[in-house]
Amino acid sequence: MTGYRRTLSALVAAAALTGVTGLTGCSDDTPASVASKAASLASQGADVFASATAEASARFDDVKNGVDVKGDVKLGTVTASGGRSEAEVTVTNTGGSQRSFLVQVNFTDGGGNLLDAVVVTVSDVAAGKSGKATARSNRELSGEVKAEVGRAVRY
Repeated sequence: MTGYRRTLSALVAAAALTGVTGLTGCSDDTPASVASKAASLASQGADVFASATAEASARFDDVKNGVDVKGDVKLGTVTASGGRSEAEVTVTNTGGSQRSFLVQVNFTDGGGNLLDAVVVTVSDVAAGKSGKATARSNRELSGEVKAEVGRAVRY
């Protein structure tokens, strides 16, 4: 959870900084109004973060007796397809029986700021084998987009 707080803090700070730098050129703005507008933008940044991760959290809450297997997940290079960003997800089942995997993929910008979060399921992976899925962003993402594993459980 600490990683999500750091990402949220970075997202809020970036939104505030963007708002402040974009607003300081307005000659009619007082320092108080600039600060108020920056706080409003920061709040919007927090809302983006919350909506991007709310569904992911709900999906993970539904998994009972899942084992953390973030290290057993590899992501391919992010590509664009139909205006959305995609990354191939490969999971390796190091367990002793067939299992399914739930993987949260965070799409970030070049600075590590969260742009989107999606959850994919890789079902019925045989013991000692690998399975694949494609993580596709919920919306069009622009600029440099990277993918990282947010969470992964085997169940």
